[in-house]
Amino acid sequence: MKNQRTNPPRQGAASTANELPPEIRPGQSLELLKELHILTRDGKLNQDSRRKLKQVYHLYQFIEKLLLELSEAGSAVGGLTLADHGAGKSYLGFILYDLFFKQRSTGHIYGIETRPELVEKSTALAKQLGFARMSFLNLTVAQSAQSGQLPERMDVVTALHACDTATDDAIAFGLQKRARFMVLVPCCQAEVARVLNQHKVLSLQRTPLSELWRHPLHTRELGSQITNVLRCLYLEACGYQVTVTELVGWEHSMKNELILARYTGQKKRSAAQRLRALLEEFGLKELLHTRFTHLPDNAAEAHLPMSDHAHGAGHVDKSAP
Repeated sequence: MKNQRTNPPRQGAASTANELPPEIRPGQSLELLKELHILTRDGKLNQDSRRKLKQVYHLYQFIEKLLLELSEAGSAVGGLTLADHGAGKSYLGFILYDLFFKQRSTGHIYGIETRPELVEKSTALAKQLGFARMSFLNLTVAQSAQSGQLPERMDVVTALHACDTATDDAIAFGLQKRARFMVLVPCCQAEVARVLNQHKVLSLQRTPLSELWRHPLHTRELGSQITNVLRCLYLEACGYQVTVTELVGWEHSMKNELILARYTGQKKRSAAQRLRALLEEFGLKELLHTRFTHLPDNAAEAHLPMSDHAHGAGHVDKSAP
């Protein structure tokens, strides 16, 4: 035991330990992690960075499987395309590029972000690291759907903690771009809670279920739950197979719900019917023509003047695709 204490550690072992904390995936660029301030300049991880990296890595594992599946199927002519909405500092996009796209000669990642200073920093970092097939666009999610800077088709759409209705906009983007996969981690859903609040008095008179959102805290929590349920039904109605799971343990993040959607083309009529029924039950019918315009039996109605929506909300257009 005495000799073990006095013998100094091997130089190589000490150097490796300093350069590569055990949480870091093999092949990961340490320069990138330092530029993203996940690693300190001396290669250390603090607790906040460790938690953040754990979330991104866990999400990467899900997305990597989808990208490999698309690559093996050879379905992406000209290379895989991925749109990362609400990119922020683009932790996810950079790590995806570093661990997956960098080893391939084709494929492109598009980071969509509304804050111009973050877009500028990400653009500069991509250039510094030689990540040539990364583009960062100063657009809202809704604007990006109409932008000529993105391709007409998108293989994978991601939205990690895109706040409130930005997740709904990402879903609308994915539907328009005919995305093969969508990977969504919703955050801070408030729209449904606002609508529930607006009609609370009428709801209390109409149904005992309104006790579920009588108190403001319950309104917020129930609104968040209903929002994600409606999103899943919407995706199923539009031809996606949906899986809902946890991203990481609740001790790492309270915004922890992961929605994985795979396009199959099998549009579930029952999902559309249940979605409409829930909107009716919770007094949320006004969302039908703002959030769920791609429903197969809603396409014709979506173009009606707003004054006609109330009269047409229950009508099913048999001629709609």
